[in-house]
Amino acid sequence: MTVKSDMEPKEKKKLTYQDFVPENEVKWCPGCGDYSILAQVQRVLPELGLEREKFVCVSGIGCSSRFPYYMNTYGFHGIHGRAAAIATGLKVSRPDLSIWVATGDGDMMSIGGNHFIHACRKNVDLNILLFNNRIYGLTKGQYSPTSQKGMITKTSPYGVVDHPFKPIALAIGSGATFVARSIDREPKHMQEMIKKAGEHKGLSFVEIYQNCVIFNDGEYSKLTDKDSRDDNLLVLEDKKPMIFGKGKDKGIKLVNFKPVVIDLNKKENSIEDVLIHDETDESSMRAIMLACMIEDHKLPTPIGIFRRVQKSTYDGDVNLQLHEVTKKYGKGDLNTLLNGGNTWEIK
Repeated sequence: MTVKSDMEPKEKKKLTYQDFVPENEVKWCPGCGDYSILAQVQRVLPELGLEREKFVCVSGIGCSSRFPYYMNTYGFHGIHGRAAAIATGLKVSRPDLSIWVATGDGDMMSIGGNHFIHACRKNVDLNILLFNNRIYGLTKGQYSPTSQKGMITKTSPYGVVDHPFKPIALAIGSGATFVARSIDREPKHMQEMIKKAGEHKGLSFVEIYQNCVIFNDGEYSKLTDKDSRDDNLLVLEDKKPMIFGKGKDKGIKLVNFKPVVIDLNKKENSIEDVLIHDETDESSMRAIMLACMIEDHKLPTPIGIFRRVQKSTYDGDVNLQLHEVTKKYGKGDLNTLLNGGNTWEIK
C-alpha cells in the first residue's frame, strides 16, 4: 500500500470558464458588445495552461476599463490612457505573469496613444484588447479618435471633421509583432484570435469591433447583418487566397500595387490571380495594405491575423541585461548609488 505524503506536489487543477467568473454583477448596458468580449476571454484563459493567479487584467478609463472587475483574476484599474504604461512596468518586474490590457478607442487611441505606440515599439510581452465602438460611451456619446468623418455626435453636431485613426495600421507601424482584428458578433473567431494572441511571445494587439447599443448602435451592421456580412467581410487565413462573398466568388487582386475586387465567375479571372495572405511575412507592406482597406468602401473589411512575427521582447531583454550586469559587477547597493557618482555638498 502506498501512502501519499502531504509534501508531494498536488495534481494541477484544470481550470474552466467558471474559474474566471467573479461573484460580482456585470454592469454594462444590456446588449453591449463588451459582454461577448468578456465571455470569450473567460473561455480562452483556461486553455493557456497557466495558474489563475498568473493572469492580471489592467485597464484605463472607459466602459471597457471595467473589465478587471469582471474577471476573477488579479487586476489593476488605472487612470485614463495609462494602462499600457502600468502593464509595461508590471511585466518588467514580474515577467512570469500573463498580462491583459482591456482598453477602448477613447482610452488607448487618444490620451493613451503615446504609451500604446511605445509599448508596440518595444515589443513588451503584453496582450492588448482594444474595444473599438468608435464613440466615447462612458461619458455619453462624444466622438472618439476612431469615429468616422462626418459622424454626428454630441460634440460634433454638424459632423466629425477629423480623419480617424486606423488602429491596426498604427499598431503595425509602431512595431507590434502580433496584430489581429475580430468582431463582437463573431464569438468563435474572437476566441481564436484571443487564444493566438495569448500564445504569442511579444506585443499582441487585437482590435475588436464592438457595438455600443446606446450611443453608436449599428456602426458595424454591414459586417454583422446576415444579408450583407458575406459581401463586406474578408476573413484572413494564413497561406490561403483572399476570397469572400456568399459563394466565395470574389477575390482580392493586386493591380499597380493597389488591392481590387475581382469576380471569380468571370472567365478572365482565376483563383490564381488572387492575393495569398501571409501573416508571418517579415515585411509589413502586405499587412499595412490590409489595414488601410477599411478606408475604401469598394473593398471588404478584413478580420483575422494581419501580422505575426517574432523578435526579442523588451521585458526579456531588460531582465537579461540585469542578470548579466549583476553577474559581472555583483548586486547593487541603493545607499552606495545615492551617495556616489556626481554629488556635491551645499553649505
